[in-house]
Amino acid sequence: MHYLYLHGFASSPKSAKAQFLKRQFERVNQSLHILDLNQDDFAHLTLTRQIEQALVWMTDRAPITLIGSSFGGLTAAWIAQQPQAQAKIDRLVLLAPAFRFLEQWLPRLGTDTVAHWQTSGWLSVYHYGLDKQVPLAYAMVADAQRYNERTLDAEIPTLILHGKHDDVITIQASRDYACDRPWVTLMELESDHSLGNALPLIWQQIHKFLWE
Repeated sequence: MHYLYLHGFASSPKSAKAQFLKRQFERVNQSLHILDLNQDDFAHLTLTRQIEQALVWMTDRAPITLIGSSFGGLTAAWIAQQPQAQAKIDRLVLLAPAFRFLEQWLPRLGTDTVAHWQTSGWLSVYHYGLDKQVPLAYAMVADAQRYNERTLDAEIPTLILHGKHDDVITIQASRDYACDRPWVTLMELESDHSLGNALPLIWQQIHKFLWE
């Protein structure tokens, strides 16, 4: 089995969750590969680019368990939808997946900011992995608008771990996703979007889902 981790939006392979899980996998003699979805070019990041990057990594590997955090979780769900990937993917683990991403993010930016972003082509975004403001092209939004989450129907065993107090991606988005997909199990945690206070429990549930 191959294990692939996809970090969140404006994050990096050095994120706390990624490194925590990498250490836990090592303790059970397993290797967790963490893609750098920034590709040294965060400015031109899109959902499509992330999907394609992961598909390249998956080319000569199978079976695979995908673990995705936030926007990486949304990416993992869409990777599982790709015909060339479905037969390779054994399980999905989604940590606070960013379902309904644009619907939740753009209103927080505000109408004027979004309009200026669309007109100018660029928005300054705080990148947690780089610890600084960086530009992001509006193409990211235009690309994401092409994806209709209602069409996600790959029947791959999926575990979702989501904080009840998430104020970035509401837990209702995961509830709605899980309610009509019987192959999805949702565990609601007493945590926020970072899931920082729940890492031991998250590892316990991942271990159970993968190996018990």
